[in-house]
Amino acid sequence: MSLEGKVAIVTGSGRGLGLAYAQELARQGASVVINDVDSAIAADAVASIEATGGKAIAVVAPVGSTETAKLLVAAAVERFGRLDILVTNAGVLRDTVLWKMTDEDFDLVINVHLRGTFTCVREAAAYMRENSIAGRIICIGSPTGQRGNFGQTNYAAAKAGIVGMVRTWALELRKAGITANTVVPVAATAMTATVPYFAAAVAADEKDEAMPPFFRHDLGFGTAADVAGTIAFLASDEAANITGQVIGVGGDRLQVWSHPEPVVTEYQDGGWTYDALAARGPGLIADNLQSIGEKFPPLPEELRPAAAPTA
Repeated sequence: MSLEGKVAIVTGSGRGLGLAYAQELARQGASVVINDVDSAIAADAVASIEATGGKAIAVVAPVGSTETAKLLVAAAVERFGRLDILVTNAGVLRDTVLWKMTDEDFDLVINVHLRGTFTCVREAAAYMRENSIAGRIICIGSPTGQRGNFGQTNYAAAKAGIVGMVRTWALELRKAGITANTVVPVAATAMTATVPYFAAAVAADEKDEAMPPFFRHDLGFGTAADVAGTIAFLASDEAANITGQVIGVGGDRLQVWSHPEPVVTEYQDGGWTYDALAARGPGLIADNLQSIGEKFPPLPEELRPAAAPTA
């Protein structure tokens, strides 16, 4: 097994994508620290790993604070003797449009996703550096952080921020042999279950049936298990030369996202004054506008949700 003898922490791993990551890491030989805020769900996750011969323990605590980060690392070291892998998956959603989003909506999402990623990675990286462990940091991003999404100001900010931090950490941790990457999963989750566009795919997943090829191939949308292999690969020794990257995965598709690069570069003698921009700006900028949000292809007729009956 590729991760035999390794120890991993997966935050937010009681269910869904996080549980799939933890189960695959264990299947590849890693001992796993499960994290969730619900003790019963965390216990079930541990049991699912132990039932297949794996090793796991649970830490029940909300991600965000330094105290939780220290608790997670301490649990890994005390129970399994070391820490090699950290997957920061924990998250919450508080979706609403900008003008209705409260301070509490914004702060909660930022605290769990962004601050929680920072505190956990800081604690794990410090341990790895102090113990000369060429560890693996894998942070979970989102298409929303890459392209934006209606009603997700807080989530977009957090996920975009995670990518920026990971690129910085890749530079800072390179000398220690520690890699840092972002994975952008596209899979059936509690969030996509409420979107009519994905209804046929989610229904198939709930019945443990194969998703239609349109979703798996054309859209790159699949199950949590489809993402888990990428997590385990990035945690392995085979991925020692991969760092600072954003890797999208879903269904049958894998993508390596580009770093932001300028699409046009022009110069103006004397600088870009208002008058210079008024004369040249509309063409330079408007002719090179970049898309925002995700654009989904039309659903094939046979995959469209049935219309609700009229009264």
